[in-house]
Amino acid sequence: MTSTIEGTPVQAGPGTPGGILDLVRSGRSRSRADLARSTGLSPSTVSQRVDALIAAGYLREAGAGVSHGGRRPRALEVDASTGVVCAADLGSHHATFGLIDLSGRVLASRTEQMDISIGPAAVLRWIADVGAELTDAHAVPGQTLRGFGIGLPGPVDSTTGRMVSPSRMPGWNGVDVAAELSAITGLPAAADNDANLMALGEYDTLGGDVGELVFVKAGSSIGCGIVAFGGIYHGHHGMAGDISHVTVPGAPAVLCSCGRIGCLDAVAGGAAIVQALRSSGVEISDTREVLALARDAHPRATQELREAGLRTGGVLATIMNFFNPQRLVLGGILGEAEAFVAGVRSAIYSDCLPMITDQLDMAVSAAKEQAGIRGAGRLILDSVFDPARVDLVVR
Repeated sequence: MTSTIEGTPVQAGPGTPGGILDLVRSGRSRSRADLARSTGLSPSTVSQRVDALIAAGYLREAGAGVSHGGRRPRALEVDASTGVVCAADLGSHHATFGLIDLSGRVLASRTEQMDISIGPAAVLRWIADVGAELTDAHAVPGQTLRGFGIGLPGPVDSTTGRMVSPSRMPGWNGVDVAAELSAITGLPAAADNDANLMALGEYDTLGGDVGELVFVKAGSSIGCGIVAFGGIYHGHHGMAGDISHVTVPGAPAVLCSCGRIGCLDAVAGGAAIVQALRSSGVEISDTREVLALARDAHPRATQELREAGLRTGGVLATIMNFFNPQRLVLGGILGEAEAFVAGVRSAIYSDCLPMITDQLDMAVSAAKEQAGIRGAGRLILDSVFDPARVDLVVR
């Protein structure tokens, strides 16, 4: 496989240093002997390439591995002591940051208030500064900042990396966020839609033991990410899973931010619930207050949450029937509301075929509020550890 890294063509394969690192990082090989069996290379060639990866700070030896007869081999693992990455999960009015070591472990996280409408230049400079602050505060000596991963609350074209008509992000249309941040920091950067990265973060939290996974981000707005074949499923150019603007039959004729009427986001998102409660005379400011009312058995808040769940579940039922995933995950703040979750479940079981629901695992997010930063961390680590990039560094 030939890739281009920073303008340089690089041949990558399972027997190159980058391919060997990928085998160790994925857990498919855990020792030099495993690598020799997996790649077909001679033990001396494997050792030479492993030593080069150790010298470059990618791998380290971590005690004894499992013996397949004879002396126990020395186990190999990613050297987490040499670097960290910064993950940022952006919303319209806040951002959650995580500092993540090279093994994928979250070292620190924090949430900051932010207005995304101030534009990409100011927001991306701020992200760069926060990444440096987190590294200074929480990285150990020798751990340098290696890159940034960003989740964005709008569509990202997976073929160009540019944002496409983000309705709640004025000034961001057409921006290649990863390229802009990389230009600011001089480090690799990677970006994707926030729901996609939440799906990926959930998948990693579950240990990769799930086949097909659909993740619903249900907060002030509603989004969806799909994991298939071990990674994000983007579709033709990155729009797969965008259920926000599916028209809900029989829903109120509410104008959506996209200019259409009755979209799921406009009739079932947290912002829509807040507006419906305000219209009925309930003094409320945000989605979290809706959940607090429902926990106190407020009838109108509970009704609105359940109705939003039914509408969301009705849209998801079509996806379940078509895609037949192993797991459906409800994340975001509405995933914490029992009435919303009950509504989704009711619609799924009502509108799906029994053969779809019999083995469907429906659950609330295991990664919770860290789903986004975990997914953004995985995204940038995949870039940092891209076999072609690793081969270039080792050479």
